Amino acid sequence: MVHQVAVIGAGASGLAATKCCLDEGLEPTCFERSEDLGGLWCFAENTDCGRVSVYRSIISNTSKEMSCFSDFPFPEDFPIFLPHSLFLEYFRLYAQQFHLLRHIRFKTTVISVKKHPAFATSGQWEVITEREGIQELYVFDAVMVCTGNFQQPHLPLASFPGIETRFRGQYFHSQEYKDADAFQGKRVLVVGIGNTACDIAVELSHVAAKVFLSARSNTWVFSRVAKHGFPWDMFKTTRFNHFLEWLLPSAIMKRIKFRMMNSWFNHEIYGLASARSSSSRFIINEELPFRMLSGTIVLKSNVKEFTETSAIFEDGTTEENIDVVIFATGYTFSFSFLEESIRNPLKNNSTLYKCIFPPQLERPTLAIIGFVKLTGSVMVGAEIQARWVTGVFAGAYKLPPSSKMMAEVSKKQLPDKRNQSEKQNLKMNFISYTSEIASCAGVKPSVLRLLLTDPWLALAVFFGPCTSYQYRLMGRGQWSGARAAILTQWQRALKPLKTRVLEDSASSHSWLWLGLLALPTALVVGFLLSKCPRVGGWVGRFPGQGF
Repeated sequence: MVHQVAVIGAGASGLAATKCCLDEGLEPTCFERSEDLGGLWCFAENTDCGRVSVYRSIISNTSKEMSCFSDFPFPEDFPIFLPHSLFLEYFRLYAQQFHLLRHIRFKTTVISVKKHPAFATSGQWEVITEREGIQELYVFDAVMVCTGNFQQPHLPLASFPGIETRFRGQYFHSQEYKDADAFQGKRVLVVGIGNTACDIAVELSHVAAKVFLSARSNTWVFSRVAKHGFPWDMFKTTRFNHFLEWLLPSAIMKRIKFRMMNSWFNHEIYGLASARSSSSRFIINEELPFRMLSGTIVLKSNVKEFTETSAIFEDGTTEENIDVVIFATGYTFSFSFLEESIRNPLKNNSTLYKCIFPPQLERPTLAIIGFVKLTGSVMVGAEIQARWVTGVFAGAYKLPPSSKMMAEVSKKQLPDKRNQSEKQNLKMNFISYTSEIASCAGVKPSVLRLLLTDPWLALAVFFGPCTSYQYRLMGRGQWSGARAAILTQWQRALKPLKTRVLEDSASSHSWLWLGLLALPTALVVGFLLSKCPRVGGWVGRFPGQGF
């Protein structure tokens, strides 16, 4: 029987895991190697401590309503998209609200996690920690690893001939970047085309003489500001849109997505992606197209090699007088504290059952939380993982036998046509994954049931943003405030914009119009269901993600 649980890391995943343990009557002990909570979002001026942290100017890519824990909304006066300081303040409010600090041991590093000699019968773990040079041994009934995706900077110098032997300028991983102050008037090359690479390139373009952005793959660029000025994720991440993706043939969906992605600007003109591109990667950046238009950022192909002062690219072009190279080449996972028998089979999250449990263990008392890339907030994904895992530890849910879990994992390891780079960067669909884990935990909302008992809420759940509150409407861990949180999420999201009231504004009627617009949409759905042969008998065969 699980009672005492070790939680490794006090970032977003670790805080959620600690709180979920308390909800299930378990006794958590959270080990955090730094002196503060917040993990990645706890800004550090330098990287001497070895901890990965955000850069000074970062703004969240997901909105506050789509990022919050399911029973603790962000304060309504917080901006829609948040700087690291407010994210950290939110974590502190969360820890205070649920009395988490008493369970966190700061400045304590986990050295090793090994099976207890009687693991086969007890499922227990031996955990060795170190604080101020003193090591301690603990025995825990279960362990939750909450160190996240961003662990060890990936710096593939061998793939860039000349960078170590010939190049005379400065080079480093983006993890060391904090602000643009030191780059005034310099010519900078940023290697990468992810969110971090483009954020850094845009910021540097305001002070540097020239910024070059080297892209190895295609990518699509979105703005945080969607149609009518709404937050992009609240506007697009809905169960209705997810249902349409399942309903419509893939060829039609591909055409719709292509037109949607190019509705802001033509990506092919900018050299970012083309109609023939099969890439599903996207980044969030409002400024990148304009900085490219103004010439302060120049997009380049992949780097072939470096000379003393220049970079030669695979398309044969050369850029001279490069002062600094910043490698925004991502991170590799490193669970060095786990014993070898667990660490070696762990190639990526797809080698875990539901991206959480090592399937080969005789006892399911080890879980890895937040080790997943989603098209939405990983915080929400980590919390629903933690709720299910602590329910398993408490005996409320049962996992399949190890053989069945390993078979499911093996099935997901089948090779596909994507190259290795695209596989590593591929994000899982936010609604599909969170709904899958919510189903395991018995907390996925039933829209059909809500239609019969609470139609207004059902419309908000299906047509509105798929916020985490939906997973508190029913089942284990139900929160009495979930309904109100869902029905007021738009007001709370847009509240920070109400700093100047227009006398002739019709905003007081906007929520009524949103409700009215849902009615014809429902009629369209009904028509599609009745006419489309693909969905005959759809209620019985629907895969679960949308409903």
